[in-house]
Order: sequence, then structure tokens, then C-alpha cells
Amino acid sequence: MINNLENILFLDIETIPQYPAYDQCPDELKALWDRKSENLKRPEGESSADIYNRAGIYAEFGRIVCISTGIIRIQDGVPSLRIKSFSGDDEKELLLEFAALLNKHFSKQDHKLCAHNGKEFDFPYIARRMVINRIPIPMLLDIAGRKPWEVNHLDTMELWKFGDFKSYTSLTLLAYALGIPSPKNDIDGSMVWDVYWNDKDLKRIVTYCEKDVEALVNVYLRMKGHDVIPKSAIQIV
Repeated sequence: MINNLENILFLDIETIPQYPAYDQCPDELKALWDRKSENLKRPEGESSADIYNRAGIYAEFGRIVCISTGIIRIQDGVPSLRIKSFSGDDEKELLLEFAALLNKHFSKQDHKLCAHNGKEFDFPYIARRMVINRIPIPMLLDIAGRKPWEVNHLDTMELWKFGDFKSYTSLTLLAYALGIPSPKNDIDGSMVWDVYWNDKDLKRIVTYCEKDVEALVNVYLRMKGHDVIPKSAIQIV
């Protein structure tokens, strides 16, 4: 039913390495990254320093600079989308604000989270960074000890797999396949660290993240047999 869409919080996150460059990391963190990078695929001849820009993918070496959220509202049977972002240089502050949203508005048994590749990346990354920042994990993210059917997490990449576990499909490709405008018309995920640390343009990252949420919502709607939400019905707050 279309009204059940109001119970879903759609989200996307953007992450960066904790330091601008490998040579600016504390020695202990350098050693830990050296060890971690031994197990990562990299072109021959590249060192752990050369691939430090990938450190933001891992919650132990990175941090969150933006969480964009989308909430669908239904009025007279017509859906609209409200997008709100939590961003800034202070990760703990933005995580506290996001946790407050979950605790206040998404704490019921029928509430759900939805992201693209969220089960493998967004949801555990947020939870891990909350632990690191000593923030109590909200109910929707705290899945320890729950049975699979008790976890209210939706993942559009998993939905698209239809049981094909070897398949990976990006949000950009899935949006294209479903006839939804691509969110990647400016930067992509591999550029976020550079835009943050070198360009110092957080606003550009937030805009990129919000476009991903817009695409995510419309991909989910198409997969569930609904019409997409037009630009005119999308509000960024």
C-alpha cells in the first residue's frame, strides 16, 4: 500500500578518510592502514600511501561528513518527498542530530530504513561510527541479537538481485535501467575525499548526497510498481 511508504526513512551517506593524506596520519594509524591495505586490491607498484584515499570506505579509518535523508508524505493519495541533510566537520554533532531524528520519529516496530547497498555499507558504517563517538545506537540500527525477519532494513541493491548474490549493481546503473535521471551529474563517490579535503566544498558533497537520495526513493518506488516523484514535489529543507 502506498501509505506504508511514509514509514520508511530513505538515506545515503558520504564518508572521507580521517586525515587529508597518508603522511598526515599518526604513526600508529599509518601502521594499521599498511596492514589493512595488504588485503586490498591495488595496481602493481602502488603503496598503502597511494591508496589512502580509499580509507574513507572503512569506519575504522574514515568518518561521515553527510547523511541525507528522504521522507515520503502522502496527501490525498499524492506522494511528495522531503529531503533533509545532516552534515558538517563535526561528525559527532551530525550523528547526534541523526540519532535524534530516528529516536523521535522512527522508533516504532513498523518503521524501516532504506539505502542502496545499505546492509553492507551505510547502516553498519553509521552504527560503527556511533559506537566510536560514544552515541547510543537507535533502535532501527541496533540489530544485535535480532532474527533476520526482525531487522527492518531495506536495500534496493539486494531487492534488485532477486537472489543473485554474485551481482553488484550501482545506484547509477539501476536508475538508468529504470529510466530515472542519473544522480551522478557532478561528482561520484571516489571524488568526495578530494572535494572535501582539497576543494573544501562540503556544500557540493551535500548536494551530491541529496541527489542520491532522490534517485534512491524513485528507484524503490519503480521497483514497487509506483510512479516516481517529480521534481516539483521534492522539497529540500
